[in-house]
Order: sequence, then structure tokens, then C-alpha cells
Amino acid sequence: QSQLVESGGGLVQPGGSLRVSCAASGFRLEYHAIGWFRQAPGKEREAVSCIGGSDGKAYYADSVKGRFSISRDNAKNTVYLQMDSLKVEDTAVYYCAAGGFFLDVGSGCQIGEYEYWGQGTQVTVSS
Repeated sequence: QSQLVESGGGLVQPGGSLRVSCAASGFRLEYHAIGWFRQAPGKEREAVSCIGGSDGKAYYADSVKGRFSISRDNAKNTVYLQMDSLKVEDTAVYYCAAGGFFLDVGSGCQIGEYEYWGQGTQVTVSS
């Protein structure tokens, strides 16, 4: 059974850092484009960052560019999202999702192109 599990969320003060993880079972993440999305209360789910499968190209939403970094650890079958200089407005449930290997992430992460989704991990930025 293919499954994605996010972890690493929590409560952090503004300006702090967190690293959230996306681990897979039942399939290899290195053969998929992986996206991180988030959803705040009362808002639509939005793309944060994604990384291509075939080319490893990364995309970042303007709101997180320069503060967040996506990376893979193929040996651990895990994708990470390092979040630095966190802001109150980064508070949301963060989801990872897996899409096709040849998915082009150059123009962004389109929610409808991602097939497998995790259950999400809560990130709260508050003083």
C-alpha cells in the first residue's frame, strides 16, 4: 500500500526554524515529483514548494522564496522542507504529495497533478 507520512511540525516562534519530513512506504520518492502544500484555516490549499523527479528542479512560491528549501534523501526515501525565518502567516497544515516522474515543476506545483497525499502536519508560528 502506497503511503506518505509527514512529520516534524510543531510550535515555533516568529523568526525560528522547523524541518518537516515526508516519508514514503510502498514506493520510491526518487521516481516522483514531490510537492509541499499548505492550508491555513479558512483558506484554500496552496503550493509551497516542489521538486522534479527527472531533473531535480525546484520551485518555490514567492511567499517562501529565500526562506524555505526542499531537498531529497533517497537513501531514507524522504523529502524535507527546511523552513527558516518563519512568519506568523506560515501557520498552516503542511501536506506533501507525489506526482509523476516527468512532471515539470518549472512553472509551479499544480495540486491536480499530484496523486498521492499525506495526512498533513501542523505548523504553528506564534509568540
